[in-house]
Amino acid sequence: MSITTDPFAVLAEIEAKSKALAEGLPAQEDVIELWNGIGFSLAGLHFVAAMGEVVEILPVPRFTQIPGVKTWMQGVANVRGRLLPIMDLTSFFELPQQTRSTRNRRVLVIEQGDVFSGLIVDGVLGMQYFPVDSFQKDAPDIPEVLRPYVSGFYARSNERWIVFDTTSLVADSNFINVAQ
Repeated sequence: MSITTDPFAVLAEIEAKSKALAEGLPAQEDVIELWNGIGFSLAGLHFVAAMGEVVEILPVPRFTQIPGVKTWMQGVANVRGRLLPIMDLTSFFELPQQTRSTRNRRVLVIEQGDVFSGLIVDGVLGMQYFPVDSFQKDAPDIPEVLRPYVSGFYARSNERWIVFDTTSLVADSNFINVAQ
């Protein structure tokens, strides 16, 4: 380094050395947009509900049975001071029960408009992430009874994750009218 007393020359020399020793920016990678939801199982099938549609996941709470309602309406539970109707989705869709064990069963709490309900599912499979462009609208081999509540599916690692639309469920008069 030469001895320079001019401050501008010193700064220019420091700049030149820092540029020579600087590393480049990391390579730009393609960003994959992901869709996420809550995974759950029902009658041996894998489902996923959009993140914004499920407000809470609970173990099946103690509930009080209500007389004069359809068999899939299990009863009403008090969850932090709110009455939560508890519905069994497997029974609602008249799907075969995969296991007698109730240990893994959970309640997906949904709240849309005036509807606040708990949906009993066979198990919760955690947060699931899928590339947005892997969504497929036509879901073959879905039981006919489920079709009105399915918007498509995502495939990952030889597994098909059916996108369950809780908005369609809440809009169904068969779901809302629980009286026998």
